[in-house]
Amino acid sequence: MALTWLILFIVVAIALAMLLWPDKGLAARWKRWRAAVEREQVEDALKVLLDHKWEGLATSSDALVAHLSLSAATVLRLVTRMEAQGLVQTRGSELALTAEGERWALQVVRAHRLWERYLASEARMPLAQIHGEAHHLEHGLTLEQVNDLDAALGYPLRDPHGDPIPNRAGQVVSSCGASLTTWPVGQLARIVHLEDEPPLAYAQIVAEGLRLGQTVRIIQASPERYTLTDGENEYRLSPAVAANVCVEPLPEAQALPVGLVPLMTLKDRAQAEIVALDEACQGFTRRRFLDLGLTPGTAIYPELTNPFGDPRAYRVRGTLIALRRDQAAQIWVKPNN
Repeated sequence: MALTWLILFIVVAIALAMLLWPDKGLAARWKRWRAAVEREQVEDALKVLLDHKWEGLATSSDALVAHLSLSAATVLRLVTRMEAQGLVQTRGSELALTAEGERWALQVVRAHRLWERYLASEARMPLAQIHGEAHHLEHGLTLEQVNDLDAALGYPLRDPHGDPIPNRAGQVVSSCGASLTTWPVGQLARIVHLEDEPPLAYAQIVAEGLRLGQTVRIIQASPERYTLTDGENEYRLSPAVAANVCVEPLPEAQALPVGLVPLMTLKDRAQAEIVALDEACQGFTRRRFLDLGLTPGTAIYPELTNPFGDPRAYRVRGTLIALRRDQAAQIWVKPNN
């Protein structure tokens, strides 16, 4: 009997230790998980409030219920907590960010867009998937961690959709551009924004192969279809999808000289000179290209062809380097005729 009680005591002691052990016990882990969930809810709410402020829209508790997919009771507790933290103010039925709330919201937006830039440019994640993944990664970061991510990416100005990335001071460069549906037929334009909402329309844009920084021209516009060309390929979009593509005039100072082609289009052994890196080439990729010597004025030519197509070998500065087709598409060259 004494042995039975001893075993029972040991089992209870172990169970209590697993539950109450500082930092590593189940209670401590549950507390950290709960704090992380509450912080994520706060940060999601701050982003909604900031988005509505930028769009000139009022925000109420009912709007948060709809956007965050939370119950009215949960949102009420959330708003109460945010008010106690000095992040929001209640003005009648409307909610407004305080200066501290806006600062925090900008930090979350900055983290989200930096992660999107990393996932698209460096992790090579499909564009249709980066928004959801960045949403998971954006939460819980300190300002120092966000600054480190920004520096590691080379301080990119825009995310893969063309949205401006706030700098460390919280300043945001306003987005420019007009909807493709309002653009004159036949006039050159540069794509500056690809709206990622709704997801279905964005998926169609990505499937067509349109990308940020691409120079296009409308060759046909009708109530049923918009047809674009970049000089090499044609792209067909419904008007509803074309409305989610924003463009702006191609400044003369930034226009590429006539006769340039993407590096990927060169035939084997065809000599060329690098003129520019595409604007869409940002972050680690741009820095890596520069480190490899892919700078304006440098001679380059394809030397070896991969029987599988990708990657392809190029000779530059006496060194053989391998580039994937999508990487070579971001390097503009002038063929030596």
